[in-house]
Amino acid sequence: MKKYIIVMITFSVLYILGVIIFAAVSNISSETDVDTLLLNDITKSAEENINNLDTLESVGGKVSFYVLDENGALLYKSLQHGTEDLSHKINVEYAMKHKYSYKYIIHDDSIIGVVILQDEMNDKYMRMRRNLIIGLIAGGVMIIIGMVLYSMYVRRRIIAPFEEMKHFAGRVAEGRLDEPLLMDRDNMFGAFTESFDIMREELAESRAREMALQKKEKELIASLSHDLKTPITGIKLIAELLKAKIENNDAIDNNESELENNGSELENNERKFREDFENKLDNIYKKADQIDVLVSDLFTSTLDDLGEFTINLSDEESSVLSDIVKRNDDRNLALESEVPSVLINIDKKRMNQVVGNIIINSYKYAGTGISVNYRIIDKYLEMDIRDYGEGVSEKETELITNKFYRGENAAASNCEGSGLGLYIARILMEKQGGELRCENKAPGFSVVLLIPLS
Repeated sequence: MKKYIIVMITFSVLYILGVIIFAAVSNISSETDVDTLLLNDITKSAEENINNLDTLESVGGKVSFYVLDENGALLYKSLQHGTEDLSHKINVEYAMKHKYSYKYIIHDDSIIGVVILQDEMNDKYMRMRRNLIIGLIAGGVMIIIGMVLYSMYVRRRIIAPFEEMKHFAGRVAEGRLDEPLLMDRDNMFGAFTESFDIMREELAESRAREMALQKKEKELIASLSHDLKTPITGIKLIAELLKAKIENNDAIDNNESELENNGSELENNERKFREDFENKLDNIYKKADQIDVLVSDLFTSTLDDLGEFTINLSDEESSVLSDIVKRNDDRNLALESEVPSVLINIDKKRMNQVVGNIIINSYKYAGTGISVNYRIIDKYLEMDIRDYGEGVSEKETELITNKFYRGENAAASNCEGSGLGLYIARILMEKQGGELRCENKAPGFSVVLLIPLS
C-alpha cells in the first residue's frame, strides 16, 4: 500500500508539472496572416481623413480594426461578421497583452491616435488554449480522485483483510486462541477467513484437551507421590524398630556372655548373623530414606507445576538453622560457625527440605566434610554451605538449579539422582522471599542461601 501511495503522489506531481510546462510553452501568439501593408494603409488613410474616418470602410477589407484618439477614446471601429466587439475595453495595453498589431497615427510629428487590428485567429487560439488547460486540470483532478477511491477500495477489500489475517496468524502463534477472526460479510476472502477461524477453534480445543491431560497427569503424579509416602514411612519405622530390638538383644547377650564361654562357636555365628541382619536393616532404612527424599522432591515439584504449592512463613529464632543442619547431617561431618542471634522469616518445614537437599547432594557427589558459615548482609542472613570436592564447571553453575538438570560430574558418576534437589531448594528459597546461588570455591563447591530477616 505504501508503494501505491508513492506511485500516486509521483504521478500527481508529474501531471501537475506537465500542465504547468504546457501552459508556459503554449503561451505564444499564433501565426496570423495579418498584412503589415494593410495596417500601414489603414494608418495612412486615417492620417489623411482624420476628420472623416468613414472612408476607412473601403480600406480595411475583411479585417476588424479600431481607431482610437490620443486619449484612448474610440473614434472608429470596423467589425467583421462574428467578431467579438471590444469597443468597451480596447486600448494599447490590451492590444499588447493579446498581441494585437497596432500602429500610431502621427500628424505634424505628434501622435493623434492609434490603429489596432483585432487578430481573430489569436483570440480563438487563446480561448482554445485556456479551455484545454482547464480540461487538463479537471481531467487530472478526476484521475487523482479515481486513484484515491481505488486505493481506498483496495485498502478496505484486499489489504485490510490480509493484514487482519496476518495479525490473526500472529495471535495464533502467541497462543491467543480465544480471539476470533472478525471480517465483514461482503469480504472477498470470506471462505479463507472462515477456514482460518475454524482452524483457530480446533487449535483452541486441542490445546484445552492437552492442558487437561497434562493437569490430570500432574494430579496423578501428585496423588501417587502422596500415596507412596505412607508405605515408605512404614518401612522406615519397621527398620528402626528392628534395629532397636537387635541392639537390645545384643545388650542382653553381652551380659550373658560374660557369664558363659565367650569363645563358643555358636555365639560367634549368632553374633555374625545379627551384625549382618543389622547391616541389612541399615540398608533398608537408607534406601527408604532416599525414596522419601525423592518422593518429597517430586511431590513439591508437581505441586509447583499445578500452582497449588503453599508456603507458611513465620518468625523463627536463627538458632533453628543449627537444629536443621544437625537433623540432616547423618554423617556428623558438618562444622558450623556461630549463628548470629536474629529473627528470620521462614517456613521451617520447607527450610528443612532446602538444607536437607543441599547436604545430601554434598555427601553424595563430594563425599567430604561440610562447613556451614553465617553472616548478616543487609536484610538477609547468609548461610554458606560448602563442601571440599571437585565442584562443577563454571558453565554449569547457573544450570544445576534447573529442573531435572544433572552436572557432568554427577552424570558420569554412579550416584543415582533425579536432578530435582537443587531445583526444589531454589524454588523453596524464592517462595520464602530469599535466594539460592551456587559458587565454585578453591577447593570445593558452595551453596549460598540468603534468608530474609524478620
